[in-house]
Formats: sequence, structure tokens, C-alpha cells
Amino acid sequence: MTHPLNRPDLQAVPYALPQPPYMSEDLVLQNVLGAALEDDDYWVPATESVSFKPLLLSVSSGYYINLLRVRRSGVLSRHRHNGAVHALVLKGRWYYLEHDWVAEAGAFAYEPPGETHTLFVPQDVDEMITWFHVQGGYTYVDPQGRALGYEDVHSKLEAAARHYRRLGLPDSYLEQFIR
Repeated sequence: MTHPLNRPDLQAVPYALPQPPYMSEDLVLQNVLGAALEDDDYWVPATESVSFKPLLLSVSSGYYINLLRVRRSGVLSRHRHNGAVHALVLKGRWYYLEHDWVAEAGAFAYEPPGETHTLFVPQDVDEMITWFHVQGGYTYVDPQGRALGYEDVHSKLEAAARHYRRLGLPDSYLEQFIR
């Protein structure tokens, strides 16, 4: 039997049937590794030195994808994940105090659900930017695991909405990221 990808009669022919009803629209953001990394107002501040840019806020599936930028060294946060996290380091480097590996530019990291760790940016890193895909949410904790705060797609959406409204952007700017 010939594999379907090797059949010339099927290769350059678009799918002929309608897509499923009520399906979300595709999302394509151009130049996210170019202009999106520039220092501009579209980075949503979390603290004075930590900000993020949303790429996808999937409120219907409970996950988000964003670029995280950190402009200081030291402990960023200690947190416990209730879902998996995938990360791709674009600039700088970071590690977890609980592990012996370092994620540096070009590295991919997977963090399993349930893990608690303390994100640390080394002293000689002026700026760290990482692409994160966060499933579910995470709870900020103290060293003994006591909850201090929580973050998920809904809190990210609320923070971005506040920031973009302060900038005077129309709601449609943020809505492009929501699925």
C-alpha cells in the first residue's frame, strides 16, 4: 500500500469538506521572534522587571502561550504546576534551584505537572526571554509549599486587558490572542 503522502493525486489538493462547526479560528502571528522581542509597550508588566507578551490565551482549554521577559537577576518565583509546561529559551539563561541543569538560549525544557521549583536568573544575564506553553496554572509558594498566589490563563488575560486598556488599545488587540 502506498503511503497517502506519496500519492501525487492528493498532494496539492486542498481539503474539500467544511471544517467542524463552532471550531476556533486559526491564529497566525507574524514575526514573533523579530519585532515582538523589541522593547515596546506591548509587553505586559508583571513586576518592575518581569513582563510577558501573550501569543495564545486559550480560555476554552485552560492554557496559554507567551513570551516571558526578565530584566534582573536572582529569584523570579517559586511555583508548583498543576499542568505540564514547555519552554524554549530565546535569549539569556535560567535554571531551577532544585535542579542541576541550566536552560540557555536555544534550549527546550519540559516541566511535569505537580513539580515545584524556584526559577533563578544568573547574575550576568541582563535579559532573559523564554517562550512558555503553560497548561493549567501554577501556584506561587513559599519554601515550605504554602500558597502565596495563583496564575492561569484567566489571570494572564485580566492582566493583559488592564495593561492594553491603559495604553488605549481597542479590545480587538487582545481578542486576537483569545481562543
